[in-house]
Amino acid sequence: MNITKQDIDTLNAVITVNIDKKDFQPKVDTVLKDYRKTASVPGFRKGQVPMGMIKKQYEQSVIIDEVNKLLQDALNKFLVEEKLDILGNPIPKPDENFSWKSEQFVFDFELGMAPKFDINLDTKKKITLNKITADKSFIDDEVKNIQKQYGKIVSQTELVEGGRMVGLFTFKYKDEAQEKNATIDLDQIKGKPNQKKFLGKKVGDEVSVKTKGLFKDDHDLMHALGLEHDDAHGFNETVTFKITEVNKTELAELNQDLFDKLFGKDKIKTEKELREEIKKSAEKQFQNQADQQFLNASTDYLIENTKFDLPADFLKKWLQVSGEKQMSEDEAKAEYERSEKGLRYQLIEGQIAKENELKVSFDDLKAYAAEVVISQFAQYGQPAPAEEQLSPIVDNILANQEETKRMSEQLMSQKLLDFYKDKLSYKEKEVTYKEFVEETYK
Repeated sequence: MNITKQDIDTLNAVITVNIDKKDFQPKVDTVLKDYRKTASVPGFRKGQVPMGMIKKQYEQSVIIDEVNKLLQDALNKFLVEEKLDILGNPIPKPDENFSWKSEQFVFDFELGMAPKFDINLDTKKKITLNKITADKSFIDDEVKNIQKQYGKIVSQTELVEGGRMVGLFTFKYKDEAQEKNATIDLDQIKGKPNQKKFLGKKVGDEVSVKTKGLFKDDHDLMHALGLEHDDAHGFNETVTFKITEVNKTELAELNQDLFDKLFGKDKIKTEKELREEIKKSAEKQFQNQADQQFLNASTDYLIENTKFDLPADFLKKWLQVSGEKQMSEDEAKAEYERSEKGLRYQLIEGQIAKENELKVSFDDLKAYAAEVVISQFAQYGQPAPAEEQLSPIVDNILANQEETKRMSEQLMSQKLLDFYKDKLSYKEKEVTYKEFVEETYK
């Protein structure tokens, strides 16, 4: 058997595998002898069927099986030994003259080679790293939300300022009639003109309104009507809301009883301390969002400023044949265009990780899983479990391959985030949460 590689250009190559009869015939003979031992043919005792009959019936299929096994093993071994950095998998080239009755087989495979490129981390334009603050307006809203959550719901005869209504939306969405139950605070409605349409309404009343500009936040519209995220921002239809319940929440008092319910006995004693705790907790969560936005911006920068070609024609061809269902040429082209950016970043990320030895070890995973468990215990007001209790929980988490993969990706993202903060040039920008949302998701 002989394997050779011919470079077509820097991104495409062909591997040729020559297999002679002497490479596969000994194994074929062994398999046929085993068949003969167990073959059951009328007129012959078991094990006494003439080998000629066995060959006539089985030899061709055995040759195909054994040659394919030999071919796959040889191809994989060659790729590893030659340290070929390929994209996708080798694609067999069709041969109109191929025959399984030959004593020598020649197989050609197309390869798409990973490009070689340099990564420039010297950013000409600084990337923005937002520092999101919980301003007074945000904290005021959070305090009010807490008071509502722990307040007392009082039934009303009609909707009043600060009231809440429960009802049924009827509307048209994606050319189909829809119904959706919803609970809406009047404060969620945007603008006095819209609010006036609901004020004073009673159970059984119906209100027809346009969805555009109905809510202060389009995400409230998305939840109220059950819309897909991308549809909510531009959804502009007339909907009808039939009121089935009207009530108002008497806000809970900001007293020690409420503070103890929220944080444990005597941990928070004043409204000022409550506001400080809300600010600290919110800004910690905000930082995760700011970091993700910075990671996305860094990714976009690297893709835009790291130039290299891809074996596009090969990859489109590979996409056609690699899935369970074969794609058409147009489908493969469209899929390639959708996935090209992600593929480029995978290559960039892989090179950064390799050159800078960024990797997730098993010890990293164990430590991270332990942090997750301890955090979950804390959410329920429980102390961190002792090591003898923690260890089997962690082992159980890591036994789940999907969970381990998810945590590995999160840890690698964190390592990349730390790397980008260290190597890329960026500027910090202080923004409120509202400003961050408007700027990031506009």
